Amino acid sequence: MDLRTDTALCTDLYELTMAAAYFRRRMFGPATFSLFIREYPPNRGFLVSAGLEDVIDYLERFRYSQTDLEYLDSLRLFPQDFLRYLEGMRFTGDMVALQEGRLFFRDEPILEVTAPIIEAQVVETFILNAVNLQTSIATKAARCVHAAQGRRLVDFSLRRTHGPEAGLKVARASFLAGFHGTSNVLAGKRYGIPVAGTMAHSFVTSFEDETEAFRAFAEAFPGNTVLLIDTYDTVAGARKAAVVGREMAARGESLRGVRLDSGDMAALSREVRGILREAGLDGASIFASGGFDEGKIARALAAGGEIDAFGVGTKMGVSADAPYTDIAYKLVQYDGRPVLKLSAGKKTLAGAKQVFRAAERGALRGDTIALRGEELPGEALLRTVMRGGQRLGPPDALTDVRERFREEFSRLPEPHKRLEAPAELPVHLSAALRESQEKVIHDVREKELGES
Repeated sequence: MDLRTDTALCTDLYELTMAAAYFRRRMFGPATFSLFIREYPPNRGFLVSAGLEDVIDYLERFRYSQTDLEYLDSLRLFPQDFLRYLEGMRFTGDMVALQEGRLFFRDEPILEVTAPIIEAQVVETFILNAVNLQTSIATKAARCVHAAQGRRLVDFSLRRTHGPEAGLKVARASFLAGFHGTSNVLAGKRYGIPVAGTMAHSFVTSFEDETEAFRAFAEAFPGNTVLLIDTYDTVAGARKAAVVGREMAARGESLRGVRLDSGDMAALSREVRGILREAGLDGASIFASGGFDEGKIARALAAGGEIDAFGVGTKMGVSADAPYTDIAYKLVQYDGRPVLKLSAGKKTLAGAKQVFRAAERGALRGDTIALRGEELPGEALLRTVMRGGQRLGPPDALTDVRERFREEFSRLPEPHKRLEAPAELPVHLSAALRESQEKVIHDVREKELGES
């Protein structure tokens, strides 16, 4: 189970039927496709770039295996000369992209692929899938981090993500956006993310006595004793945890914390804090889980919850309030000719592009989408990451991507981070891009619609 390397057939059939038609017409000219998000998901004022590393890895390894070609042949759709072409095809193009962990805004290109049109076309589906999922999750996770106001967050989502592969990407994307760890052990191994977890309710109910369950766990893991206290009654569980915590202290050990998983988290956390303090266990943390996302975190803290850390699962792992983005991968230039769509609500920006970011006293102030090759004030965001089908540098360490996000997010003004009705950061078109756009639209209307 590893879509980074498995197959070039992770695509939609129409990518291949278009490719076969291009091949028949001997259309091998260079094409530029631009990846962007048209509209913000609900209540989003920013997006977090994620998924680029998987895209680069996929493009570098892209090839059709013999079994892939045999399957395509069995469909009786494709001529033999086209299948022979696919057999030798590799991705030979270039790609510019926004670094993972950077913020971006609607209509801005996240990446642009330039390659012979068949190569650039057939990779569309994988690129959309990889970036859509991970950007959705990273953005959701960033909102959770913002709501938590510096408290630790752990990804608990694996059991309810849309498949094990998605669970891995969720762990990576949430860590990138500031989560402190994950319960996903495979993600810990693959990505070097700290793993966290202690016990479930089944552990407690397997013992005849809740206190004995707590004692058994404390004996097995004296350096990592976090006790789940809501199996029967949270307040009664807290008192039993305090008994075990005092026993640990007498042995020179310490109770690391307790976990709440149900009920009124704000009220219960205050009551549990009082029990722990009365027992002299001021160093024990209160960890809360159970249906949390940015909204529930914010409400629990606003209600005076004394919670030190949160386990965030299902709603983050599927980005429940915004499970997809309006992401598109569109042809913007073919064989030197800028092209676009004029469809209602889906108009595209023609030509290869660059994005420039302006800041004032360190704070982000706005972006400008420009034509590739323009030089404007501010930071040019799209960097060349592949040339001739090969990556230009080693993958960024995930900890570096995480720090990149932390630094840039700290520069985004608060109105754009609001959980509801956030302000939009201004995104402009350069004068040259506007002029080019108007010319291409005029030419299309004249040629395709007969307008003078």
